[in-house]
Amino acid sequence: MPSVRTHLWFGNDKAVEAANFYAENIPDSAVNRVFTARTDPDSPVAEVVEFTVAGHEVVGLNAGPEFHLDEAFSFYLRVDGQQEVDHYWAILTADGGEAGACGWCKDRYGVSWQVIPRELEELSGDYSTEANRRVCQAMLKMGKIDVAELQAAYDAA
Repeated sequence: MPSVRTHLWFGNDKAVEAANFYAENIPDSAVNRVFTARTDPDSPVAEVVEFTVAGHEVVGLNAGPEFHLDEAFSFYLRVDGQQEVDHYWAILTADGGEAGACGWCKDRYGVSWQVIPRELEELSGDYSTEANRRVCQAMLKMGKIDVAELQAAYDAA
């Protein structure tokens, strides 16, 4: 039966380091296998790492600078409450990571993440009510998501 795994090209030769970082900091994450790939004795060695991030299978490849990770791909990290938002945001933006808008950030390896509390999904619903739209407007003004501000936007009359 076919399966789908995410494949990330690490142009900075940090695939194994990134996989270890995720395994240490994200629950249900692990480095499963690391190997080198060489098609012939004269070809460059490409390091490949198979890992999981929160139960999601990923393949990372160190294969040179031709391609770069960008926001066109991101991990959507669904968390519970402000404490988890703060915890994962701090981990992912540390040591060269970058804060972004609307719950987005990049880690030090260039991988984009969306750190999204369950409460945002619940309060924004399907954006069909005025309260849902207020939550969306509040979120659009945030970097790291603030659950109390979302709730206040929802509750505003």
